[in-house]
Amino acid sequence: MAAVSPFARSSAFEEPRLQGREQNIEEMYSVPENFLEIEVRNPQTHGYSRKMYTDYEIVCRTNIPAFKLRHSSVRRRYSDFEAFRDILERESTRVNIPPLPGKVFTNRFSEEVIESRREGLERFLSIVAGHPLLQTGSKVLCAFLQDPGWDKSQWL
Repeated sequence: MAAVSPFARSSAFEEPRLQGREQNIEEMYSVPENFLEIEVRNPQTHGYSRKMYTDYEIVCRTNIPAFKLRHSSVRRRYSDFEAFRDILERESTRVNIPPLPGKVFTNRFSEEVIESRREGLERFLSIVAGHPLLQTGSKVLCAFLQDPGWDKSQWL
């Protein structure tokens, strides 16, 4: 009697495949049930000497009902992100809020530093805004992402 390889296909383990229907064109290319796209882009440096700062455009596209607008664009500076993160931590004790990209003390207005920070801020926002508990339970999340008049002093 020949030994059977443990890797050989056996009909004993095969289950019948589920028979589904094919998707139509509309289903394939329609908007997904829930989507959230966040992009941090277009950094701009303002001021001069010791009063210089960089702000970033946050573009949000979504159909999640918790968000008031389907499409929005606001500008925020790094200190706004810091305040937002602090407010989120106080507001959401059940959610571990990720860190922001670190503070930079030298060459902070170089293109490389600004681009690295932009990428880190985008990662941070994607994680935070994509969290289901924050989407439904955070008062500050939608305001930070969508309200052009957002002011951290209203939340502190």
